[in-house]
Amino acid sequence: MVLNYIWIAFFLVAFVVALVKLIFFGDLEVFPEIMDSTFATSKTAFEISLGLTGVLTLWLGIMKIGEKGGVVDALARLLSPVFVRLFPEIPKGHPVGGSMFMNVAANMLGLDNAATPLGLKAMEQLQELNPKKDTATNPMIMFLVLNTSGLTLIPVSIMVYRTQLGAAQPTDVFIPILLATFFSTFAGVIITSIYQRINLFNRVMIMTLGGLSLFVAAVMWGFMMLDKTMMSVVSTSSANIILMTVIISFIIAGMRKKINVYEAFIEGAKDGFDTAVRIIPYLVAILVGIGVFRASGAMDMIIDGIKYTVAACGIDTEFVGALPTAIMKPLSGSGARGMMVDAMTTYGADSFVGRLSCIFQGSTDTTFYILAVYFGSVGIKNTRHAVSCGLFSDLAGILAAIAIAYMFF
Repeated sequence: MVLNYIWIAFFLVAFVVALVKLIFFGDLEVFPEIMDSTFATSKTAFEISLGLTGVLTLWLGIMKIGEKGGVVDALARLLSPVFVRLFPEIPKGHPVGGSMFMNVAANMLGLDNAATPLGLKAMEQLQELNPKKDTATNPMIMFLVLNTSGLTLIPVSIMVYRTQLGAAQPTDVFIPILLATFFSTFAGVIITSIYQRINLFNRVMIMTLGGLSLFVAAVMWGFMMLDKTMMSVVSTSSANIILMTVIISFIIAGMRKKINVYEAFIEGAKDGFDTAVRIIPYLVAILVGIGVFRASGAMDMIIDGIKYTVAACGIDTEFVGALPTAIMKPLSGSGARGMMVDAMTTYGADSFVGRLSCIFQGSTDTTFYILAVYFGSVGIKNTRHAVSCGLFSDLAGILAAIAIAYMFF
């Protein structure tokens, strides 16, 4: 529903701005430019979707091997001690724990198709424990914040889009996204724990959060010791080594489980082809809307206004061009994806703005969409502090993404 209003707004605002430019400034080219953009962006969207097929097929095939090889189960077991402390109101041994573990683990691996059904199942089980059926419980809100904070270990789709749009090193945003999504999730857990008065000062949580914080601090310190060229080389090399290690680990896990690794890959690869075809109309719709908005000059007016405000505060304005992706992300995943693609198409996949838009896309998730789907599935009307915690997590991810992008690029 939110995306529906946004999409309509793109066209209506573009039309009004174009009329003003025509009537008051005599700009006779504005409407031809708008119409040209509709054809150009629809063609671009189709070409991008078609080009995604190969890479998306490869990665979803690899992910299916990991899923059947028990990697998701292993991650769930690893997360278990932490989850027990974050969800103290859930009875020990309740089956909802398994659903939540599997959902978060699937999200971390970028298995969206597996994560959503598991998340909806977890919400149903949490609702069974809910004494007030129309009001969100503390465990529900913490679970939603973990989803909206967008903790992802392997941002497959972003690397796929970067590949298709001609990035020299599609994986060069891998490390920055990992760092930004850590800050988003960390902030979400902290603020939600404060609201819910969850004690984080216990051995497991201190070791987990403290250890991760020290590791991230060490990684950032290490990269800050390098110059920009060496930082790019080390970051890209590390990302490629990690990704290749993941692929080999998934294959070995599949062999240990004695599954047919080849058949598992083919099964996942078929989903990749179907996904690439399925997103064509969505990508065409959102890119045409953004293209019309940009061609009318409305996008430039907003960006210039923000730039003027930021510059007046004495802050560098280079990051402003990527802000539409950050603003759209809490509202709509496909809308933010369209903004990311638009930024890379307009500024270049390897530009600062293009890379930052990718980090924005990977650092958080679609807060309002997730809240609507998950809470709507069980009839929750009173969301309590879920929205404020989710948006705080998004803001932390955005600020971290900007700082990290300046550090790396």
